[in-house]
Amino acid sequence: MATVAAPRRFCRCACFYTDNLYVARYGLHVRFRSEQQLRRDYGPLEQEVERRQRLGPESAARKALIASSYHPARPEVYDSLQDAALAPEFLAVAEYSVSPGADLKGLLQRLETVSEEKRIYRVPVFTAPFCQALLEELEHFEQSDMPKGRPNTMNNYGVLLHELGLDEPLMTPLRERFLQPVMALLYPDCGGGQLDSHRAFVVKYAPGQDLELGCHYDNAELTLNVALGKVFTGGALYFGGLFQAPAALTEPLEVEHVVGQGVLHRGGQLHGARPLGTGERWNLVVWLRASAVRNRLCPMCRCEPDLVDDEGFSDGFTREEPTTVDVCALT
Repeated sequence: MATVAAPRRFCRCACFYTDNLYVARYGLHVRFRSEQQLRRDYGPLEQEVERRQRLGPESAARKALIASSYHPARPEVYDSLQDAALAPEFLAVAEYSVSPGADLKGLLQRLETVSEEKRIYRVPVFTAPFCQALLEELEHFEQSDMPKGRPNTMNNYGVLLHELGLDEPLMTPLRERFLQPVMALLYPDCGGGQLDSHRAFVVKYAPGQDLELGCHYDNAELTLNVALGKVFTGGALYFGGLFQAPAALTEPLEVEHVVGQGVLHRGGQLHGARPLGTGERWNLVVWLRASAVRNRLCPMCRCEPDLVDDEGFSDGFTREEPTTVDVCALT
């Protein structure tokens, strides 16, 4: 009797529509329970709630239009991920991570430890030519007349890679072949060996656009943040504690960007970005998710998730479903 893997359906936690609504005017994340409570505590936020409710269908529509009408400037970026795009140091780290007897001690000899206490690490990820090619493609798309979605609730400028068609050829193999074995050794307690979805986007900081990023933590078990370019000053990352309240952040750890290099950290590590000084800064951010972890506890509301069906990888939650389907039962 033949069996095939059943397609997995990913979901959101319902708190996405009620909690951690970002209000740029105040630099705060707020909670929505009722219109009366919202107006009493914060003023009108109905537009943000409604925007979040439309995200899935609108994103799917943009992706379909881009796939049918957009003409890339650097089509080679859309080819399946090749080792030539990756820094030799990153290839060595990934190769070690799947070798017999690999352990954390050996891996840390091949990475830069930014903070042992906060478990923040850095490693070169992409080669300079690949960073340049990807940047050229992103700028070409930015200048096109194609519809564009916001990278997240805090950033206004950038690109959602799944809408551009870069999830399947680039981000999924990066997660499955390279990041997962590394994260399994670095963060076994955070689902590092069980990563089964992601959300990847590029953020852009430039004069007259976004300049900085307020304190927050990511809707992810783990995060990779890679500096793609260009030439810039300022914009350093800063980190606090794990799920630390922003008001309690007094002496953050600052981490400067290095083009081509990626910073690895836990999604719940409080962090932000200092104001850009000059130039333009483009960063690739990959939120890495493990449904085996988040299905038990939503990292945003810190409660058991109340699941809502959605498009694509959504927010990485899954319902309990069989992993295989009996082909005979379908015929």
